[in-house]
Amino acid sequence: MNLLDEFNDEQEFAGKYGQLTPTGGGDPIPLLKSRLLVGRRSDVDIQLKFNNVSGQHARMSLEQGYWFIRDMNSRNGVKVDGRRINRKRLDPKCKLSIARHDYIVEYDPQTLGAYGPPPPDDDYVEEVMKSSLMDRAGLSRRSPKKRPSP
Repeated sequence: MNLLDEFNDEQEFAGKYGQLTPTGGGDPIPLLKSRLLVGRRSDVDIQLKFNNVSGQHARMSLEQGYWFIRDMNSRNGVKVDGRRINRKRLDPKCKLSIARHDYIVEYDPQTLGAYGPPPPDDDYVEEVMKSSLMDRAGLSRRSPKKRPSP
């Protein structure tokens, strides 16, 4: 179901930035601001009242029309499509797990101002940067062969 189907017109939709839909049923959580703090405490933007959710568990931010999430050093972590992350782009329809609570991320990047290709996915960039440019190009030096002692 498209998010726009839930609203009478696009102007009504413009006040929302998407929603998190619980996979196990329950009411969708509207994304009402471009920066959101998620956690168990009462002073966060999205309060998840579960014991395994940290007080300030994660921070969500809208960047170039796409949602990103950053784990705030939570005890039980954040996963996107089953992979634990530090910071990651949330593509539409991806599965977001906060502690062990699963949601489908629903939004339309074009409606939120995206154009062109999506911004870089930080986890991919972080993984690539772990190796040297020479290694990534397949040009790393081989270890010199040991010569037999005379």
